[in-house]
Amino acid sequence: MTDAVGRPGFCPKWLELRERADAAARAPELLRPLRDRLAAAPAPERFGGTDGLVIRDLGCGTAAMGRWLAVRLPGPQHWVLQDHDPVLLVQAAHRMPSSAADGRPVTAVTAYADLAGLTAAELAGTSLVTASALLDLLTRDALESVAAACTGAGCPALLTLSVTGRVELTPADPLDAAVSAAFNAHQRRTEGGRRLLGPDAVAAATEAFVRRGARVVTRPSPWRLGGPESALTERWLRGWVGAAREQRPELAAEAEGYLRRRLEACAAGELTVAVHHTDLLALPGPSLPGAFVAA
Repeated sequence: MTDAVGRPGFCPKWLELRERADAAARAPELLRPLRDRLAAAPAPERFGGTDGLVIRDLGCGTAAMGRWLAVRLPGPQHWVLQDHDPVLLVQAAHRMPSSAADGRPVTAVTAYADLAGLTAAELAGTSLVTASALLDLLTRDALESVAAACTGAGCPALLTLSVTGRVELTPADPLDAAVSAAFNAHQRRTEGGRRLLGPDAVAAATEAFVRRGARVVTRPSPWRLGGPESALTERWLRGWVGAAREQRPELAAEAEGYLRRRLEACAAGELTVAVHHTDLLALPGPSLPGAFVAA
């Protein structure tokens, strides 16, 4: 997840602005195998000692993932909303739906924590781990820890909206490719000695889960921006170009004119953008070498 200037960030206004596009982009095709797995899980794994599914949402933000998913899963649910931002946790706690797809109760608690301490023991009794727009902000070590914790606990993971590095703008502009390449390099930057995965996150996650015996299913989940999403398109454009300029300062002069052209086209309703993402469902189980189903 990035803020308006392309840096990792969780500004509530940015999260609010993107929520509708996120909801429209997530791949509903992954819900059927997820429901089947949750329904087939033995009682100790499925219920974890509580009345219903136990779902831990990593980097929950304002609980947009919970608002999208809780109403699409049947049965009572207990959500653990985990984030390292206490301001966002306050919002998350008050914005979860109160009922599931079949009208049964949904409850939630918050957990102030980052991913550093996530272990299989901590996930004992958890039915499902979720995250949205998170994988590309992780390092390889952090991702390996998440995969190890989920597979060690036998816990499925639904990890949505990870960037792929592919963006399509219509109409095209000669500077599109240079800006896109610079932005992708920014997403893979080293920050505080930590190299972020950026667009490599889905491939790395797939390998990490499959290596640990999980079946992995991926589906595309692109943002489709333009028209009614013009406010989000404008905000995204400023962040996309800003991060590219930060990564490659030599682009500054050209990027200024580029951004102006793109914002003018956006304001005129002449610009559409597809920002490509991938959703990933990991289903731990007996060792299944090569168990990967691509989009």
